[in-house]
Amino acid sequence: MGRAPTGAPATIWGDLMLDKSYVVPWGKRGVLPADTEAAVLAELIHESTPLPTGVRRERFERSFAESVGSRHALSVTSGTVALQLAVRMLGLTPGDEVIATPQTHQATVQPLFDYDVRVRFCDVDPATLTLDPAVLESLITPRTKALLLVHYGGCPAEMDTIMALARRHGFLVLEDCAHALGTRYRGRSAGSLADIATFSLRNARNTRLLGKGGVITCDRDDWAERLHRLRAEDTDARSAHLRPDHTAAPNPALWTPHTVPLQRGPARRPGGAATMPDMVAALGQAQLTRLPATTARRRALAARLDEVLARYPFMTPQSTPAHSAHSYHLYTCFTDHQELRDRLVLSLDRRGVEIQLRYFPQHLLPQWRHRGHLRGECPVAERSWFEQHLNLPCHPLLTTHQEDYLIEALDESLTELNGGTPAPLPVPATACGR
Repeated sequence: MGRAPTGAPATIWGDLMLDKSYVVPWGKRGVLPADTEAAVLAELIHESTPLPTGVRRERFERSFAESVGSRHALSVTSGTVALQLAVRMLGLTPGDEVIATPQTHQATVQPLFDYDVRVRFCDVDPATLTLDPAVLESLITPRTKALLLVHYGGCPAEMDTIMALARRHGFLVLEDCAHALGTRYRGRSAGSLADIATFSLRNARNTRLLGKGGVITCDRDDWAERLHRLRAEDTDARSAHLRPDHTAAPNPALWTPHTVPLQRGPARRPGGAATMPDMVAALGQAQLTRLPATTARRRALAARLDEVLARYPFMTPQSTPAHSAHSYHLYTCFTDHQELRDRLVLSLDRRGVEIQLRYFPQHLLPQWRHRGHLRGECPVAERSWFEQHLNLPCHPLLTTHQEDYLIEALDESLTELNGGTPAPLPVPATACGR
């Protein structure tokens, strides 16, 4: 589980055997390479034409857009870069207000530090840990410009209600789909549910590329054009075939991006060299075809975990909105109170099952406290992290033996904590239930 974050329950972190080899480890990679991907890499290694042609990247982007159901998909070097560029499309100006979820990785909200805006953290639904639409409505003001939300763990947020509020009040919505490749909400895929969306394709996600990768999806043609320029390298040189005196160059093909002269007209902002390499995109293209199978494996294991938890009324799995499909990047469940959660984590750890708690509430991190955010601002998110929720391993790298062991270890731990019977433990009078 690593070093304890500030504010973590002391009863857990001091006793875990942090350096041992786990029987059921946490997923460090979303999927393992298959023969098809190895064949793609071998083909690229022996490719005679230059790799940075963009042909494979464009093919990957078309496939990604089609799979998500968006008009445009633009690949970049990482999910963090995708978020940075997507936030730029929101047109934030000094004095604007942005609403964001506290239940996420810090990369979701980190780009907001580059803007002179007020960030208001919206509490989450206790059953899903996605943004609570009822709380959202209470935070909207005439200065609200945008909303940043996350489909936590692959569980879709209540997008119909959220988007209705956005349209009524005139603000934009960015959905962070880092966990949500394969997630569906009422027949539509995550990444096509808001104004703009971002995906992370780093090693630990539901698909993995060569280390890192990211994608931005949207339907607006003007945003797609801007994003294309912002991610590219040397965008000022794209159509510059004039001499400094504005006469035509004798042979534009002779100019390189480093020697091209100034072009006529207003200067354009240089790009950021954030375009996904062709080799990475080719691997992504191969992995898209495997996504349904790997997602099905996650869901099958999640169903088995649900069955175990159903025997213990003091345990509750994360809910999923009606007519939707969870992709289970994270399998999240809740206990009735902190003492039980802490004992369960220790019991599973002793049995060789690696447990994680994700994520520490963003508004309580030092950089946000410095901006005036305090404990008590998002009580549901705080109570969940400090007292109730935990994440169990749920990924396709587990073998059949490891999956069976996980189910047995979870059942044994819960039975042990329950005094050897399936009846629920009594909830302490001071416990803060869900």
